[in-house]
Amino acid sequence: MDDLETRELRYFAAVAEELHFGRAAERLGIAQPPLSRAIAQLERRLGVQLLERNRRGVALTEPGRVLLRESRLALDAVAAAARHTRRAGTHPLVLATKAGASHDLLQRLLDSPAAPPVEILLCEVGEQAGLLRDGSADVAIMHHPYDDLAGFDTEALQVEGQVAILPAGHPLAARETLTMAEVSDVPDLPIARWPRLDGSYPDGPGPEARTQSKLAQLVALGRTLLVIPASSRAWQWPEHVAVPVLDAPDVTTVIGWPPNSRSPEVAALVRAAVALRTESPVG
Repeated sequence: MDDLETRELRYFAAVAEELHFGRAAERLGIAQPPLSRAIAQLERRLGVQLLERNRRGVALTEPGRVLLRESRLALDAVAAAARHTRRAGTHPLVLATKAGASHDLLQRLLDSPAAPPVEILLCEVGEQAGLLRDGSADVAIMHHPYDDLAGFDTEALQVEGQVAILPAGHPLAARETLTMAEVSDVPDLPIARWPRLDGSYPDGPGPEARTQSKLAQLVALGRTLLVIPASSRAWQWPEHVAVPVLDAPDVTTVIGWPPNSRSPEVAALVRAAVALRTESPVG
């Protein structure tokens, strides 16, 4: 039988993430023996070993890693279904967007008479995909190649270059343009590091880009510089200067939504966003 119960997926995900039956049982609020029996029964039904158990603890097998990935997706989908159902007919759409990003585009979308009412959910770097997957948001403004677009339907809205956000008193702030080589090799001003799609950060001396407010203050204090899409400069402080980076890769702003959405409101919002694209050609 190929059917899996939500309870089984929750049990397995807890053990796979904790790699310890006792901690997983405590997290789930159940006793350890029934949890161990449930995992053993799941392995028998699937015909594969999901976990390796030894004196040193618990480790995932390759089938176990696959099931953990699929379990997370399935549990997010179940949570999303519940949230969407509760909101249906009683609440406006929730639009997730990174705080400070694509401000002008977002303002024009909210002002569009064709757009349905929306609630704005401001988030930090890279959080939009998770909010879409677990149903906390119905649509999101995201940016390629930085955000995780896998599995979503998307429409491109604008393509833009990037700028370096520098402390106003730094010598580079007086330049009309810069290159990536120049901003990547400033001994007294290490470039901030943005997360990869897998959540890890590249090596380097600069601070990890977790929140816009933290980074804005670090730039103002002369501790780091940022390279960000040109439209994100809307949040820059008086102590900042934005300088175009000529060879930085272009960034594409998209509106994304779950592929199984049948919401007329989501479709209307996407149409309104695409109409703005035709009014202001990308490129």
